[in-house]
Amino acid sequence: MPELCRELREDILDELAQNPGHLASSLGVVELTVALHYVFSTPYDRIVWDVGHQAYGHKILTGRREQFCTNRKLGGLRPFPSPLESEYDTFACGHASNSISAALGMSVAAVKKEEEDRHVIAVIGDGAMSGGLAFEGLNNASDTPNNLLIILNDNNMSISSSVGGMKQYLHHIHTSSTYNRWRNRVARRLEHWGLLSSSRRNFLIRFGNALKSAITAQQNIFEGMNIRYFGPSDGHDIKELVHTLERIKDMKGPKLLHIHTVKGKGYEPAEEKPTIWHAPGKFDKDTGERGTGVPLAKASEKPQKFQDVFGHTLVELAEQNSRIIGVTPAMLTGCSMHLLQQAYPDRTFDVGIAEGHSMTFSAGMAKEGMQPFCNIYSSFSQRAYDNIIHDTALLNLPVVLCLDRAGLVGEDGPTHHGSLDIAALRAVPNVTLCSPYDEHELRRMMFTAQLPDKGTFVIRYPRGAGRLTDWKCPLEEIPVGKGRCIKEGTDIAIISFGPIGNIAADAIADAEAQNCALNIAHYDLRFAKPLDETLILDIARNFKHIITLEDGSRMGGVGSAILELIADHANELAALPRVTRIGIPDQFVTHGSVPELYHLCGMDKEAIIKAILT
Repeated sequence: MPELCRELREDILDELAQNPGHLASSLGVVELTVALHYVFSTPYDRIVWDVGHQAYGHKILTGRREQFCTNRKLGGLRPFPSPLESEYDTFACGHASNSISAALGMSVAAVKKEEEDRHVIAVIGDGAMSGGLAFEGLNNASDTPNNLLIILNDNNMSISSSVGGMKQYLHHIHTSSTYNRWRNRVARRLEHWGLLSSSRRNFLIRFGNALKSAITAQQNIFEGMNIRYFGPSDGHDIKELVHTLERIKDMKGPKLLHIHTVKGKGYEPAEEKPTIWHAPGKFDKDTGERGTGVPLAKASEKPQKFQDVFGHTLVELAEQNSRIIGVTPAMLTGCSMHLLQQAYPDRTFDVGIAEGHSMTFSAGMAKEGMQPFCNIYSSFSQRAYDNIIHDTALLNLPVVLCLDRAGLVGEDGPTHHGSLDIAALRAVPNVTLCSPYDEHELRRMMFTAQLPDKGTFVIRYPRGAGRLTDWKCPLEEIPVGKGRCIKEGTDIAIISFGPIGNIAADAIADAEAQNCALNIAHYDLRFAKPLDETLILDIARNFKHIITLEDGSRMGGVGSAILELIADHANELAALPRVTRIGIPDQFVTHGSVPELYHLCGMDKEAIIKAILT
């Protein structure tokens, strides 16, 4: 098994050096992955992975080694475990903190179906224990008949370093291995004699926890919830892991095995800088050099990523406005809020993997006069929907919600595409929803959002680079709910929302080159809510054909909003224009490069040209 672990680690390194993906997390659980598949009879026994970027070794060991070179590529292996791909993948796990709840459901189902020999294991780690759903699962597991095994992979990291009280607690928690062995022997003997019922077992766990607390002045939160605790153990000692799993796997009732691992284990550059090597892109395995070979001197000539423009602009605004606070759920580096942390550490809050909390926490500060900028990846904000509505918009609190990674994000696939935010937030009263055409517009929207009396303000923008090499422009207010004309025209009008308007501009130029008689108008809507009704109705009066374009769900999105407005004012129009809506279709879009996915969804330049010419 140690040799298998070495080979598996080499496989992951060899492949990810050429085909980028999530590296450090999968390296950190190689021994655990091998041990789990050695001890348990998968796929009959269920392994539920949390934070699925840990599971590359699992994929390789479960019949997908030859296909692993297609991981994250269009038509290839999915970026995260999915039952749609393999029977060994028991649940969807692109977002964090759901493993305990899902595995508990499976364990309860096994009990109900009298499948006493079926084991269910939840593997939670990479900071996912900070998520509220994990605590809800623990709470229910302690009071529901089940035989769930929870493995807590404690590497003191999410993407960046873990934060919060749970991190500190796990750092100090310990229990004696001798005590564990003694307790296990006694428990098994009592069970064999028929003297250890569920209620008596829970009593003994609580009694043992109280006894240890009295002796060591330390409490065990898991045993306080009637969940047997084992550990912490060395997560890189494969033999000890196997022995431990074999000892505890048939114990009745919920149990938790706490293991310590090193994110990036076995590859020195990743061990030293696990945040950078979480998803490093292409790299030279021998030298540790990352990137595609573009000289650093040319970096300034390239357009900046939207998230970097956000980070630098937030620091500028914070210098001018002392009420500005930064909040993010474990995406400090990913969304570039680390720049604010470096400048104003006392005004920056990483709350861990807790999107709902991040929103309500921001709302609480806004209620007391602060001006929070809460940055959440678009697809992750789905978990904060109630907090956006009930805790923020209902009181029209001045929280600026910045939705990074909006639209199609590429190789991370359907769990990470930010395709639903426009449709979800359009219906929420008091919400202002906008998207920048370029980096200059992002800066202007951020400046506008923090001005007095702007209420709940949402700015959505995509992953990756924009188009401007000179991204820094004056910070100026833009009128809320007002669009703008990018290009005048007389024949067809294109109304775009967000950075996808740049593709529209290219398509217009090519379409007019193909048909010199065409004169196409282009409008940047800027705001999905409130709509620029005056502009849209004026367009409807003057054009027979309108094309709407958005990087979001076509159903319920900006195109739908424009159709609704035209229908509401139909009696004011001499004739109703033909409206062609281009956006993400009503489906979960697969993984692949962004250009490939745009083509797949009929949102690329060629599709826009076709819509114009037909």
